[in-house]
Amino acid sequence: MSEPSSPPPALLLIDRAAVLLCGVAAGIAIGLAFAPQLQGWLADAPPSPVAATMPVQAVDAQGLPPGMAAAADVPPGLARAVAEKRPFRIGVFGDSFGDGLWAALYNQLPRREAFQVLHYSQQATGFTRYRQTNLQDRLAVQLADGPVDVAVISFGANDTQGMFLDGKLAPLLSARWQNEITARITRYVETLRAQGASVVWIGLPVMRAAEYDAQAKGLNAFHAGLMADLGVPFVDTSAEATDPAGGYASHLPGNDGVPYLVRAGDGIHMSMKGYRLLTAALATRLRAWGLAARAGKPVTPDLVPPPVLLPAPGPVTATEAGDAPPTEMLPEILPSAELPVTAMPPAPPAPPAPAVESAPTQLLPPAAGSPPAQSPPARPPKV
Repeated sequence: MSEPSSPPPALLLIDRAAVLLCGVAAGIAIGLAFAPQLQGWLADAPPSPVAATMPVQAVDAQGLPPGMAAAADVPPGLARAVAEKRPFRIGVFGDSFGDGLWAALYNQLPRREAFQVLHYSQQATGFTRYRQTNLQDRLAVQLADGPVDVAVISFGANDTQGMFLDGKLAPLLSARWQNEITARITRYVETLRAQGASVVWIGLPVMRAAEYDAQAKGLNAFHAGLMADLGVPFVDTSAEATDPAGGYASHLPGNDGVPYLVRAGDGIHMSMKGYRLLTAALATRLRAWGLAARAGKPVTPDLVPPPVLLPAPGPVTATEAGDAPPTEMLPEILPSAELPVTAMPPAPPAPPAPAVESAPTQLLPPAAGSPPAQSPPARPPKV
């Protein structure tokens, strides 16, 4: 099926979107498209219920699905990396959530253990947004850099909307919507597998806004079912970062009893500690796979990948009220501004320092007192 370059003018009034903002220094600027409110009168079939039920998923002792290889079972890509005498290439694909997962895994998978965590996510992308970015075309360019041994995927935050197919609206999770997205995701996963990657799909956590949470649950159910059909492990994160009743929680109690921030101020994204929470079990399993793949052999210097080098930090912006300023921020992951931020009191600007390794360790939430969100525009903006 194909999408027209732009929808008819009359339909622009009903395709609403909201910009996802999750500040990190200048913020991880992010985009999120909300579901259009059109009903099935423009489509050839009525929409399916958005709030689909997640299938019950068994997990192992580390909270990973049984489809995930055991710690001693080395994925083929990692065995290939050892045979080729190169680092383990862990590719992280997705939207703004992928940005956060990449930063968390970069911190949790040490370079000294021969892990090279590749940042292939891009904000404001999704399988419903091919007019902006065709993910299949972009994947071909990314894989030209070299093989990916394990692919960690997280899409969906921008996919809570219908699509125009052959000039008609396919509402979110309708039969036509599911058929098209199934075809797109299947091609994407099979392309990664064809070059030797083991694939893992990370689901979306609980969201603060009730309507958007229902949409996220519907997407999780859809993705979990599709991954089961494709034989891909689906990591359900809906029980993470929740209150005792299973609802949205912005803070969790620490081991010392002091609550710590796990969600960003937009009610959608995670803090860096939150992203680490979502990836902790996977990172542990990946490190176990690395050890098994090397079979006790030491990591020689030629197997240690280069660090991610970033410009010197600038002054910090305001933090959310009640939060202690973090000591280091996740840089804004955009080609135009990759600046990490270090918390410090206001001071005169200093001469720029040379680039240094800066593994992101914390997320700066939006400032307190930010103006309320405005009414969404008639057409999803590019973000």
